[in-house]
Amino acid sequence: MRVTFRLNGEATVIEAEPRQSLADAVRAAGFTGTHHGCEHGVCGACTLRVDGVAVRGCLMLAVQAEGAEVVTVEGLDAPDLKAAFVRHNALQCGFCTPGMLMTAAELLESGHVPDRAEIRDHLSGSYCRCTGYQAIVDSVEEVAQARHGAKP
Repeated sequence: MRVTFRLNGEATVIEAEPRQSLADAVRAAGFTGTHHGCEHGVCGACTLRVDGVAVRGCLMLAVQAEGAEVVTVEGLDAPDLKAAFVRHNALQCGFCTPGMLMTAAELLESGHVPDRAEIRDHLSGSYCRCTGYQAIVDSVEEVAQARHGAKP
């Protein structure tokens, strides 16, 4: 089936099998930052954004993205968040990083300064196999405060 959508801001047309996941489709299109982890929507490694909402790419079919705006970690416009991950060594092995970044970006765009409990709750659907949660939460908290002029 032919599927037309915007991928990281570019008009994209792909041929997809009806059962092909969106994660597989974006990886086949060359955006390999979206990782496959559990393939059951549990680990969050495949998280990307569709029309501004973080979704599990392994649970969404590519054909469901028809006409949608799809953003992968490669297209994520959050240089401050990415820099904070580097600064706090929140990247760990890097496997969960794309999903964490996509999920954190969604939270940071909510328009308020989340506290650490809310950050942990929002990120709870993404698993870090390196157990780097502290550094990840530190990164998200720092960016949230910086974006809103709050003091740490």
